[in-house]
Amino acid sequence: METENAEELASSTAPTLLPLASAAQQPYVSELLSFTLDRLNKEPELLQVDAERIRRQIQEVAVGNYRAFIAAADALLAIREEVSSIDKHLETLISEIPNLTSGSTEFIEYAEQILEKRKMNQILLTHHSTLLDLLEIPQLMDTCVRNGNYDEALDLEAFVAKLSTMHPKVPVIQALVSEVRQTTQSLLSQLLQKLRSNIQLPECLRIIGYLRRIGVFSEYEMRLQFLRCREAWLTGILEDLDQRNAYEYLKGMINCHRTHLFDIVNQYRAIFADDTSGNEENYDSGLLFSWSMHQITSHLKTLKIMLPKITEGGSLSNILEQCMYCAMGLGWVGMDFRGLLPPLFEEAVLNLFSKNMGTAVDNFQLVLDSHRWVPLPAVGFPATTIGEESQEDVTPPSYLMEHPPLAVFVNGVSAAMNELRHCAPLSLKHVIAQELIKGLQAVSDSLLRYNTTRMLKDNESGLFLQLCRAFIEVAYPHCATCFGRCYPGGAMIILDAKSLYEGIGRLLTVSSSRNLPKTVSNAEENNIAENGDMPALDNGASSDADKDQKSPSLHSNEKHSEGEEAEQSN
Repeated sequence: METENAEELASSTAPTLLPLASAAQQPYVSELLSFTLDRLNKEPELLQVDAERIRRQIQEVAVGNYRAFIAAADALLAIREEVSSIDKHLETLISEIPNLTSGSTEFIEYAEQILEKRKMNQILLTHHSTLLDLLEIPQLMDTCVRNGNYDEALDLEAFVAKLSTMHPKVPVIQALVSEVRQTTQSLLSQLLQKLRSNIQLPECLRIIGYLRRIGVFSEYEMRLQFLRCREAWLTGILEDLDQRNAYEYLKGMINCHRTHLFDIVNQYRAIFADDTSGNEENYDSGLLFSWSMHQITSHLKTLKIMLPKITEGGSLSNILEQCMYCAMGLGWVGMDFRGLLPPLFEEAVLNLFSKNMGTAVDNFQLVLDSHRWVPLPAVGFPATTIGEESQEDVTPPSYLMEHPPLAVFVNGVSAAMNELRHCAPLSLKHVIAQELIKGLQAVSDSLLRYNTTRMLKDNESGLFLQLCRAFIEVAYPHCATCFGRCYPGGAMIILDAKSLYEGIGRLLTVSSSRNLPKTVSNAEENNIAENGDMPALDNGASSDADKDQKSPSLHSNEKHSEGEEAEQSN
C-alpha cells in the first residue's frame, strides 16, 4: 500500500510544462539563461535525477510517516465535522445574541436600580436621626394632647403642615400628615369636651384660641360650637336633677339658669368681642339672640310642665319669687323674661285652686252621703254671733261643728284659700271668684239633689233643713269673707251671687210651716260651756268625744294658716 502511495505521489510530481511568465519560476528561468548549451543539454537529465531522488525521499517519508498521514486524514475529517458543528453553534449563537443583548440591558438597568437604592440607603443612614425625629412626631403629638400640652401639639401640627407644603409628593410625609390629622381630631374632640365642662372665662379663651389655631371651623361655626357645647354642659346639669320632686327640680333649674346662663352670655361676649356695633345680631346673624330665646323658651316650657305638679301655694309663691329674681338677674344681659311668667303662674294657681275646690266638694258629698241625721250637741267655744265675723278673724264658726258635711266643706275651702293666699294673682280675682261660686253652687245642687232622692223622717228632715240654713247663713258668708281676705273687696263678688242658693231658699220657704229645732243661741252655748252639761247622743257617745273628733279638722287649717302668716311676717 505504501508503494502505491509513492507511485501516486511520483506521478503527481512528474515534470510538466510550466508557463515561463510565472513570477515563482522567474528566478529559475533567469538561472537557465545563464547556463551554457552543454549545461542546458544536461539539465533535463539532472532534473530527472533530482525528481527521482525527491520521489524516493517522498516515498520514504510517506512509508515512514504513513500513520501521521492517516491521523492527519482522520483529523481532517474530524475537523470538517467539528467545523460543521461549530458553524451550527455559531448560527445558534448569532440567533441568541439579541436575547443576550436584552438580558444585558435589563441587568444594567437592575444594577442601576440597585445602585440607586444603595445610594438612598446611604443617604438614609446619613439622616437617620432626623428621620427618626420626624417619624416620632405623631406619637409625640399624641402624648402632648394626652398631657394637656396643647401649645406644643399645635406647634407640631403646624410643622407637619409646613413639611406637607414643601414636599407634597413624598409618601412618608403624606403618611405623617395622615397620622397627625388623626391626632388633631382627637385634640379637637378633647377641646370640645372641655367646653362641655364647668370652666371659667380664662379657660374658655384658651380653648377658643386653640380651636382658631387648628382652623377647622369658620368664625360663625366657632360661635355655634361654643354655644352648643355650653348648652350641652347646661343640659347635663339639669338632667342630674331629680324630677320626681317638682318643687326641688324647679328650684335647681332656676338657680342653674340664673347662674350659668348669665356666665355663658358674658363668656360669649368676652370671647367674641369683635362686634363693634353693640348689637350681636348685626355681626353673628342673631346667633346669640336665637340661642338666648331658645333657652328662655325651654325654661318656660319646663315651668309649664312642672308647675301643675306643685300642690302647695307656698311652693308656688317661692318658685315665682325665684323666677322673678332669675329673670331680673338675666336682664343685665338682655334676657329679662319677667313679662312671660304671669300667664304660667296664673294657670298653675287657677288649676291648684280648682283642684282644691273640687276636693272640698267631693269630700262634702262623701260625708253627706254617709251622714247620720242625729242631733249633735252645741260646741262650747267662745260666744260669737252666727254669721258675724270680724274683718281680721276668719276662724270657721263653731256652729258648723253641728253639721259635719258643712264643716268638711268649709275646711276644704279654708285649705284652698290658705294655698291661694301665698300667690293670689289680681288678674284671676274674678276667675277664682267664679271657681268658688261654682263650688258653692255644687254644694247647693248636691243638697237639693239629696233632698229629692232621700226619704227623711220628720226629725231628720228638720236637721237637714238646719244644715241648709247654716249653709246660707254661716258657710256661704264665711267663704265670702275668706275670699275677701285673699282679694280685698272680693267678698262682695261672692255675696252678690245670691242666685246660687235660691233653690235652698225656696226649700226653706216651703218648709217654714214645719217646726224646725231652734238654733242654739249664744247664751245657751255659754251655759253649756260653763256647766258642762252635755246632752247624750243617740249613739251613746259623749259630746267630749264628738268634740275631740271635730275640733282638729275644723281648726287644723286655721293653725296652718296662722303659722304660715307668722313665717311670712318674719
